[in-house]
Amino acid sequence: MATKFIAFQSVKIDVPQQPIPIQHYLRQPQRLVNALVDNSRIHQISEEVFRLKMRPLTFMSLSIQPTVDMRVWAESNGTINLRSLSCEILGFEYINQRFSLNLQGHLSPYQSKNGTSLQGRADLEVQVDFPPPFSFTPKPILEATGNGLLKSVLLTVKQRLQHQLLTDYRHWVKSQMQEKALDDDNTELPILNME
Repeated sequence: MATKFIAFQSVKIDVPQQPIPIQHYLRQPQRLVNALVDNSRIHQISEEVFRLKMRPLTFMSLSIQPTVDMRVWAESNGTINLRSLSCEILGFEYINQRFSLNLQGHLSPYQSKNGTSLQGRADLEVQVDFPPPFSFTPKPILEATGNGLLKSVLLTVKQRLQHQLLTDYRHWVKSQMQEKALDDDNTELPILNME
């Protein structure tokens, strides 16, 4: 019998004032992916699709490592959306054939009199048909354990996002300003005709 686990996480990040608004930064979804997940666990498949190798998850005595294909795209207003496309559990064919993962999320910039903030939400749903002996475990215990695990995964992602996103945004602004300064320095002065 399939068991469903559900978790969600909201996030609000106050964005310090920078010379370039964060909306410009958010138009590059790959930067958000790099803020969410360690670079060594990301493989970019196309402009908007990324394969993420998650850290191993331990559920009761079972350890699994999902690999998730995610589509991440930006809207013109700076909102970033993400949606899982597929998931694979390597090394556990029984569970892989009976496992589904659905992740949806968004992160949007909001202006207020206090400045800019990013607000978002992620919803994660996993459905799995457990083999024995897990199938004999009371469903409320399975659900409580699974929901707790998903909440901890989303909380870890939230904490990394809160720290890494603003750090990367600051670095990005600094590099953009340096490039602009170099471009301004290389602008040729008009040649005056002295005849």
